[in-house]
Amino acid sequence: MFKGLSPMSHDHVSHPHSSMREVAQKATHSSKLLTKEEIILLAEHVAKRVGSTTEEEREIAKKAIRNPEGAESHDLSKLGERALQDR
Repeated sequence: MFKGLSPMSHDHVSHPHSSMREVAQKATHSSKLLTKEEIILLAEHVAKRVGSTTEEEREIAKKAIRNPEGAESHDLSKLGERALQDR
């Protein structure tokens, strides 16, 4: 560590679960602001949850992985809602 610099207690440390939660919340509240990488992350998360997702959610996830720029905001909201239910 450098002299005079110390970690701040309010520094955000990114954890896989918290970052997925943040992406999922962003998808439900402001899906148009998701980056391509966030869309893919969200879609891959939902696609992996075969037992807890519907066929529609899996199809939306597959389409979003193939074409993140073409994903519809209402579909991304659905993926976000599903990801928030997974805990």
